[in-house]
Amino acid sequence: MDRGPRISADDLRELLGDALYTEVVDHFDAKSADLPREFVTRQVTECLRYLYLVSRYHDRLGGLFLPVEQEIDEIWHYLILQTREYRALCEERLPGRFFIEHRSIAYEDYQQEPGREQVIEEALRWIPLYCREFGPFDEGALPHWTIVRFLHQQMDLPLADIAALQPMAKT
Repeated sequence: MDRGPRISADDLRELLGDALYTEVVDHFDAKSADLPREFVTRQVTECLRYLYLVSRYHDRLGGLFLPVEQEIDEIWHYLILQTREYRALCEERLPGRFFIEHRSIAYEDYQQEPGREQVIEEALRWIPLYCREFGPFDEGALPHWTIVRFLHQQMDLPLADIAALQPMAKT
């Protein structure tokens, strides 16, 4: 089975448009002077991957909590404030063609809402979809996705095993 990306970082940049993409990277690069520009660029890419997944798989991921780091959420906030461009991204360029609404909640708070088992089930619902669209997680993705970093660093799961995860069957 081919595990390479179907949607590249360049494809996502094109969805956002060069001007807005550059504006977002420049804004967060200036704001995060202690981080390398490549890291900030990856943050923007992971934010766009998040939005792509929610749009493409709305029937499976709609309303779910996808545990990205706070910096990714801040990039999403910035995009939302560019109202015309954000609406066009959601409704004209992303595959689902609908406005993606925002709700912020801390991962620790979310874990208490549905319970640990549901959090695990939801994580295992989106991880295979991420790998299907963008290829397996690499080391560069770990700082941006809370649950993937936890599985890799705390549970000692190799990235290849994370990429091979299958959605949990509902009981």
